[in-house]
Amino acid sequence: MNPSTTLTEQPELRNGVDTKTLFATLDVVKSDPEIAEFQFRAENTWINGTHNRTVIHRFFGAKQELEHRQPTVIEADHPTVLVGADHAPTPVEYLLHAISACITSGLANIAAARGVNLTEVSSTVEGDINVLGILGLDPEVRNGYTAIRLSFTLKGDEPEKLRAVLEQSVRRSAVYDVLTNGVPISIDVVTG
Repeated sequence: MNPSTTLTEQPELRNGVDTKTLFATLDVVKSDPEIAEFQFRAENTWINGTHNRTVIHRFFGAKQELEHRQPTVIEADHPTVLVGADHAPTPVEYLLHAISACITSGLANIAAARGVNLTEVSSTVEGDINVLGILGLDPEVRNGYTAIRLSFTLKGDEPEKLRAVLEQSVRRSAVYDVLTNGVPISIDVVTG
């Protein structure tokens, strides 16, 4: 990149990210912070045993009700060793996907905004969990993960630029934030 080139003069597509739209979105949100309020939604239905299905389609954002281009259907189950039928990954495995996907998506945007070229991004995520807690067999054992480890392989521009982009993506990751800082959860029940 030419040293006299500003960020907004970069090629419009970098790493598959439309940088012109990215910077325009940043400008709109800066000028109207209320537009940044989003509410994502998912609707889950029990199928049988530990098998259930979630549909993700509608959400609120940019001051309006919106829909994804098409509904996404995600199934969850437990493996047979945990009394399921193994129709799909467990919910806690989706959590591993969520943190990896969130950091990867952010990494692509941040790299594009900074003019950093990517040629490969891959990651492996591992989560340690002791099912004594989930099964109610030991009240001293927590129900969730005791540790999550991510390992990223990044290729493209200089290693120091790639590391800086990854570090910024972790700092800006919504999923990382939720997992490391927690979030209030309320549960309402309708019976009939």
